[in-house]
Amino acid sequence: MADKMNLLACFLFTCHIYLVFSNELARGWGNDIAWVKLDDGLIQAKKENKPVMLIIHKSWCGACKSLKPKFEASQAIKEVSQEFVMVNAEDDEEPGDSKFTPDGGYIPRIFFLDSDGNVLNDHYNKDGNSQYKYYYYSPDHIVKSMKGVLETLKSGNTATNEEL
Repeated sequence: MADKMNLLACFLFTCHIYLVFSNELARGWGNDIAWVKLDDGLIQAKKENKPVMLIIHKSWCGACKSLKPKFEASQAIKEVSQEFVMVNAEDDEEPGDSKFTPDGGYIPRIFFLDSDGNVLNDHYNKDGNSQYKYYYYSPDHIVKSMKGVLETLKSGNTATNEEL
């Protein structure tokens, strides 16, 4: 009985350590989501043949602070995020590649990438402002784009920066 209790305690401790590490990258965007850094995410996406969802934000940004709790509270985002490699790039982690500023450097921006790391240009906030395509203010709009990405990838019909 003591061995089973020790085994259970070790298992629970391991789970706790995993959650603490995962939550470190959540930064208020959802502790139940398996967040990774961009470089790790690109490797994982290739290995698992999954699309990437990349959130670019700043810790001081009012719009980012407004979206965070809505994003975190969305059960639909949590569920659909399991089909993605989720990347949370804050402050200095913002990638410098121009493919992540196609219509400006405003924040927050959310991009979807294929498993090869190419931006899926056809997937942006179609319900938002056409001048700021990658700006989202509603979890419903984010989920709509996430589901659109999954449908597009299933059909094999994608347009990326590389092709444009």
